[in-house]
Amino acid sequence: MTSLLDTSSLDPLILDFLEWIAREPRSYAEVMEVWRTSCPRLTVWEDAMDRGLVMRRAIRGQPPQVELTPAGLAFLASRREGHFPAGAPSLQRMHSRKG
Repeated sequence: MTSLLDTSSLDPLILDFLEWIAREPRSYAEVMEVWRTSCPRLTVWEDAMDRGLVMRRAIRGQPPQVELTPAGLAFLASRREGHFPAGAPSLQRMHSRKG
């Protein structure tokens, strides 16, 4: 029997989280409002940070942003390659923005 705290059981939620971030730029405040939880069984934000899938980035004159890391891009690509909603940025474009 799989424990609810098993991190692999959170993979579908983490995937949803990463897809949501990939759709458009997200401020840290927006991410915290939508995804942060006090429930110890649903630690999507914390697990994504611990796994190195997302990062906070300071941009001068703007609120802090949350972005996918290369590991986050790879996680997303390995599970949903070719299944992005219409208008979502491609992994290649997102990765090239960081360089």
